[in-house]
Amino acid sequence: MHTTPSSTVATSSALRKPPWLRRPLPRDGRFFQLSENLRGLGLATVCRSARCPNIGECFSSGTATFLILGDVCTRSCAFCNITSGRPGPVAGDEPFRVSQAVAAMGLRYAVITSVTRDDLPDGGAEHFARVVRQLKTNIPGLAVEVLIPDFQGSRDALETVLESGVDVLNHNLETVPDLYPRVRPQAGYARSLELLARARDWAKEREQNVHTKSGLMLGLGETREQLRRVFRDLAASGCAILTMGQYLAPSAAHHPVIRYPSPEEFAELATLARAEGIGTVFSAPLVRSSYHASEVAESALVASDSTSTLNTAP
Repeated sequence: MHTTPSSTVATSSALRKPPWLRRPLPRDGRFFQLSENLRGLGLATVCRSARCPNIGECFSSGTATFLILGDVCTRSCAFCNITSGRPGPVAGDEPFRVSQAVAAMGLRYAVITSVTRDDLPDGGAEHFARVVRQLKTNIPGLAVEVLIPDFQGSRDALETVLESGVDVLNHNLETVPDLYPRVRPQAGYARSLELLARARDWAKEREQNVHTKSGLMLGLGETREQLRRVFRDLAASGCAILTMGQYLAPSAAHHPVIRYPSPEEFAELATLARAEGIGTVFSAPLVRSSYHASEVAESALVASDSTSTLNTAP
């Protein structure tokens, strides 16, 4: 991959984390209050489960990304910190508890994601839909973004989620196709692209204002030419929003960090992705899929010159 002078390239199995990735430990009282409130409602967040480096900033500002369908995943991706194994039963009251938390937090834009549940006939799609419908019913004007698994390619499962009233449908490619066997062995690059294209077509056919979104991690060993191909594929699938951030290995047992692209390189790649046809690109080392999700979604509306708006007014 093309490097800039300020990029950090792997020379050993353990790289020193560059200064632009260091975040202060949370000390804000709002951080601990939100943590306690979520714990009291028995709710998980991907912020904690995936060890997001932005948790201090997000919790302290009163935002979080909810993790539904339990905290045990049926897949074992080499980059992910979420526990892999046999999940427990789905909690029927979870939609209500998520709605309680979102209302208490005063959110106008909520982000919902999940573990992958290949053990369920619909992959958890109906549960996703129940959460979205509960939120939309209980909190008028709320905009909802969902970050969904691939549902093993099920069109019916995808449409179940889309019909629930989501505003942004996010499904991450995570990395370039050549790295899937090592990084996402139970996923499929073509399957994920097809999901995004189906969501675009569904929204167009029904004249629904649903934006599609995807995310990539950098530093896993991808090349610039491989990334260019992904940008083209995403643009062809109708992906409106792309996030790119630095991969950080949760432990020595996970896929290693191969390199640390500099902030300048992240900016260069954002320009390249836009040139390939993706309207809104949020790219920086600490960017994650749901980081500043509301602002990114509003940017997508501006980029598409849409006359409609997301329900994010206070």
